[in-house]
Amino acid sequence: MRTDSRVWLGAVLVITLVYALGTVVPFGGTTLAGWGGTWPTAVAAALAAASLLYWARRRAATGADTDANADGADGTAALRFFGFSALAWCAGAITYGVTGLLSTSATLSLTFGDLFSLIALPLFVMGFTRFAPLPSGVRPAVRHFTDSYVCAAAVFTVVWVLLFAPLYNEIGDSQGFLGLALIYPVADIVVLCLLTPLVFTSPHSTRRAVLLAIGAFVIICGADLINTITRLTGSMVAGGIEFPVRLLGFALLASLPWLIRERAGAAPRRITGRGLYRFAPEIAAVVALTLATLVLTIGALRMPGVATVLPLVAGSAVIVLLVRVAGLLEENATLWRMVQTRERHFHELAKNSGDFILILDYDGTIFYVSPGAAETFGYRLDDVLAEPVTAIVHPEDLTRVGAAMSAFTRGAKEGMHLRIRVRAADGTWRHTESTASLYERPGDPDRLLVTTRDISAQVALEEQVNHLTFHDGITGLPNRAYLEERTREVLTRRDPADDGEIAVIFLDLDGFTAVNDSAGHAFGDYLLAQAGRRLRGTTDSGDTLARWGGDEFAVLIEDGKHAQQVVDLAERLGRVISGEPFQVADREVLISASVGVAFAEPGTDSGELLRNADMAMARAKESTAGRLEVYAAHMHATVVRRLELQSELRQALADGDFTLEYQPVVNLETSQVTAVEALVRRRQDGRLIPPDEFIGPAEESGLIVPLGEWILREACQRVAIWRVSDWDIGLAVNLSVKQILSPRFVQTVQDVLDDSGLSADALTLEVDEEVLLENPGEAVERLSELRELGVRLAIDDFGMGYASLAHLRRLRVDEIKIDPSFTRDVGADSTVTLLTHTIIRLGQDLGMQVVAEGIEQPDQLERLRAMGCGYGQGFLMARPMAAEGVESLVGGEANIAL
Repeated sequence: MRTDSRVWLGAVLVITLVYALGTVVPFGGTTLAGWGGTWPTAVAAALAAASLLYWARRRAATGADTDANADGADGTAALRFFGFSALAWCAGAITYGVTGLLSTSATLSLTFGDLFSLIALPLFVMGFTRFAPLPSGVRPAVRHFTDSYVCAAAVFTVVWVLLFAPLYNEIGDSQGFLGLALIYPVADIVVLCLLTPLVFTSPHSTRRAVLLAIGAFVIICGADLINTITRLTGSMVAGGIEFPVRLLGFALLASLPWLIRERAGAAPRRITGRGLYRFAPEIAAVVALTLATLVLTIGALRMPGVATVLPLVAGSAVIVLLVRVAGLLEENATLWRMVQTRERHFHELAKNSGDFILILDYDGTIFYVSPGAAETFGYRLDDVLAEPVTAIVHPEDLTRVGAAMSAFTRGAKEGMHLRIRVRAADGTWRHTESTASLYERPGDPDRLLVTTRDISAQVALEEQVNHLTFHDGITGLPNRAYLEERTREVLTRRDPADDGEIAVIFLDLDGFTAVNDSAGHAFGDYLLAQAGRRLRGTTDSGDTLARWGGDEFAVLIEDGKHAQQVVDLAERLGRVISGEPFQVADREVLISASVGVAFAEPGTDSGELLRNADMAMARAKESTAGRLEVYAAHMHATVVRRLELQSELRQALADGDFTLEYQPVVNLETSQVTAVEALVRRRQDGRLIPPDEFIGPAEESGLIVPLGEWILREACQRVAIWRVSDWDIGLAVNLSVKQILSPRFVQTVQDVLDDSGLSADALTLEVDEEVLLENPGEAVERLSELRELGVRLAIDDFGMGYASLAHLRRLRVDEIKIDPSFTRDVGADSTVTLLTHTIIRLGQDLGMQVVAEGIEQPDQLERLRAMGCGYGQGFLMARPMAAEGVESLVGGEANIAL
């Protein structure tokens, strides 16, 4: 298509060049202009009309303007009107040829040929405004027409001074004769000044067509100007150069649809809507007036004929300018009223808003404060107006506030969000969330608009939840998650040059289980609280004391004690437990403590250090109650036994010695069994061995990956069979760290689902918080891939570790399972009850299913149900059972009246 356009344009230029040479260089005693007259231009205009009307009809048939109509352009109508204007020009040229108007006679009069040529101008304008629409609305249209008239008057002044004033002086003071001759230049100038500004505001889709059309019209206007000079002087200019110029204009107009059709659907480079292009009419008028003033001044000094015609032109231009100024004044008044209305709306909104709204100067001075400040922060308006905002911002937050204000001073336009503390009138610090943005008001310097909301209650709730998550509800001490995180931090920043020791002391209360069973959980918790107070009073302020879980406590030594000092502290901790009896249920109970100590060697990580201390404590407990053990390498004998166990497990997997039991998950509202959790057991010597005895070694050896795949495949096949029997039951399977991080695990899950036929949304994969702690980035990525398969995800033992809150925002899960330790103490301990209720509400707010694990007592069930917990699992509903036992529940209800 590009080649066709170039050929067409080349042909037009060649024909025009040959015609022009024939006009300037005579042959055979005459020139082409003298021989052909207006007939070649008539033929060119006819061809232009045929080309334009043909393409207009073709575009209408193909619906080429369907997309263009969105920007106001109508190419079909534009080509149609251009075709009609070309027909009018053709009719004018034919009329000239027939009547023999072109002669050396000085007589000047209007003919039908002039009528046709003048009719072509409004038709051309109608076509052009289909490509480049006029401004919409009364005011924009008035502005455009007045600016175009002023521009036309100025251009006419220039043309008059430079061309027609000398001719006027030569032919004499015949105003009627001159007026008839100037009809074409005046009409052309008016139309040109009307259309040229539209080029800069034309739609993208028609930009090239608009440029070609205005170019063709400028060439035709040049031919009209030469024709006017010819008619005034009575002789041809340059041998009739008017004719090839006019032919070139018509040829270019005929080429317009051929030159633009290759650009259909393309988006030209944007040159409108920004910068000075928006003011194209005004700029054109100013430039033209300036040029006209200069030319007029020079011409008035040298040409006496200048003052004869121009007063009328200048006077009319002044009148139009006055109309334009009046319109500008009215528009300015309207805009000012709009600004005032917007200001009233702003102040009304600020008055009725509970937020604290400020307007600040760039130096931080408060220029305006909303009435909401009095209600929210207790200030009177006079207390803060003209005061620096830094006076009410917390000193620790001043740096961020200063950085934000500096950014706006440097020209930032985007709004900024800040969390800062603001001092209330009573002197308390309120946590706030603020949004700062640029505030611009006509006539005033730029300022900052700051909207502040008091979020103190939200921050307090977050801190409370965070405290409950990282602290034990019974003793008030930090919990296991906190100690693990703290140990990791201490070892990470450890200075190798420091000769002080980093150590962990583990302490287990001997005989606590017997007290707890005989006196009850409430008294057991009371004993733990007493033990926590004794231990807290013995440890130094620089050490971290935590409740590790159950009846175990741990102390992280991080203040640089020497080894003997650490051992001495461990012995004192043991003595403080065994030295005095505990008051339990109106009686005194004497218990001892088994203590283990482990020191951090170079290269030891937090997990290894904690395991070593736990191993030392276990060795102390196995030896004698109340004993203290320091971790040593010989304790690895137990590791040998674990290796043997791993070998046995590998053989058991090969021999098919593993089996599955299923524990039902019950809807607490309907008592219906909605899912089962698959639990692996090992058959050995006619008995079933629980997972606690072999999952650890399997995890360490990596055997958990094939074992986990077997569990997943076996359970999916079994549940798929149940679901075929119209039992809508789900399946939950626990995952380990090594399973999730194994390279093909996602594909393994997909294969198991495909092979078993189990729907992906019927499978819930459970992960505990260790998975999210050991390798959080890769684990979250892998679990997200599983979720994309349609599988549901659940966090098991929720609430017992750091991941409880930190990873919920990174990993989308469908279910959280409340740890049995919460369920056991719900109702018995107010702190645990509050935390359990908080977890349930958190799950509901995040749209997650909440399952309470370890329900063993009816009162626990009732309290959980009252809190809105939807699902439960535990011995109260059903113990783990073989597949046949689950099939007996096809009726759907658990074995008790829930």
